[in-house]
Amino acid sequence: QVQLVESGGGLVQVGGSLRLACTASGLTFNSYAMAWFRQATGQEREFVAAITWRSGVTYADFVKGRFTISRDNAKNTVYLQMNRLRPEDTAVYYCAARPQNPTVDAGLYDYWGQGTQVTVSS
Repeated sequence: QVQLVESGGGLVQVGGSLRLACTASGLTFNSYAMAWFRQATGQEREFVAAITWRSGVTYADFVKGRFTISRDNAKNTVYLQMNRLRPEDTAVYYCAARPQNPTVDAGLYDYWGQGTQVTVSS
């Protein structure tokens, strides 16, 4: 049984930082592309960042220069370091996994975590 468990969300002030983590079990982690998506209230889920099993990365334009995705294959964990947070970054953040190359299309990911809330106060 595959499980993705996110952690690290919370309440932070504008300009602050948070580090999200997603730990996977039940899959061969170093064979999977991993991604972060987010969903704000009343909005569709949107792509944030992705990383290949070899640590090639892709970012949405709105997070370039502020967020960094990384992975530790020995710990089956993917991270999202979020700096210079803005109120519009407020959302539930989800990690996702797929066995091929990463994509920005949420519908093409096989596994999802339960999400972690990030709230940025102004």
